[in-house]
Amino acid sequence: MAYQDIGWVSLDELLSLGAEIAAVVTHADDPGENVWFRSVAERARQAGLPVLMPPSANHPDVIATIARLAPDVIFSFYFRELLSPAVLGLARHAALNLHGSLLPRYRGRCPVNWVLVHGERETGVTLHHMDVKPDRGDIVAQRAVPIADDDTALSLNRRLGEAARLLLREIYPLLVAGRAPRIPQDHTRASYFGGRRPEDGRIEWRQSARQLYNLVRAVTHPYPGAFTTLRGRPLFVWWARPLDDGREGIPGEVLEVRKGTGVVVASGSGGLLLERVALEGDPERRADELAGQVGMTPGERLGDVANVEEVGGRA
Repeated sequence: MAYQDIGWVSLDELLSLGAEIAAVVTHADDPGENVWFRSVAERARQAGLPVLMPPSANHPDVIATIARLAPDVIFSFYFRELLSPAVLGLARHAALNLHGSLLPRYRGRCPVNWVLVHGERETGVTLHHMDVKPDRGDIVAQRAVPIADDDTALSLNRRLGEAARLLLREIYPLLVAGRAPRIPQDHTRASYFGGRRPEDGRIEWRQSARQLYNLVRAVTHPYPGAFTTLRGRPLFVWWARPLDDGREGIPGEVLEVRKGTGVVVASGSGGLLLERVALEGDPERRADELAGQVGMTPGERLGDVANVEEVGGRA
């Protein structure tokens, strides 16, 4: 069961390791989604493997098909559907999931985006036994990945993929030999986060410049982007930098237009230098170029009144 780029990498590594793969179950791409990742289905077909793309892997017909294959192990690599007990029970030895965090922290959806939103300095991948409840099963192996200050969700996703490849290279021989570890999770240390929506990218200007920078890099391309409003029109911030120059202003207030660089906006603490922006429906450009085009000057406010006056904001 695999999808997304980490699914592609994991399948590719299992093939390199000589694994006997009976079939690959994946998702059909959503035409409304920005598909930036390599195709699991194409990689499987290149290897001559049967490919299933059912609306649900838990459908009785799919369960019957998997049962006929009599799998020793079921792997789930960034598969987007929770597998039912009926599916998990078909694996003779183990049903294993690869999760994009160091469990038990950041269980749930979108862990790559969430660790950036929260300014974490380290994350990783975890291979664990699947349970009825997601991301709670015993751990087989983990591999840590440091988070750089300029990492985006895309760059971090790529490095997590390479970590997944190395993890499988190390642990697969132990799985085959029946000697892989099985370590219970410490549930008292667990944290859980749900899925993210495009509207979760709204900039709450009372947050600190560092928090806003973390949001920008968590949802910049290929994700939907962080956004505010300029004169009532959505303004997407595709890249920005936090400043710690001691200047203060009303959160959301334009403090400076820096020619050749961008636009400095006051936050709850420090300034945020907007570098790459785009008004909804317009091309992306440098923030100072947009300022010159629309006549943006210091003192102008970004964001609507409710956004500016609200304390805190969403993570």
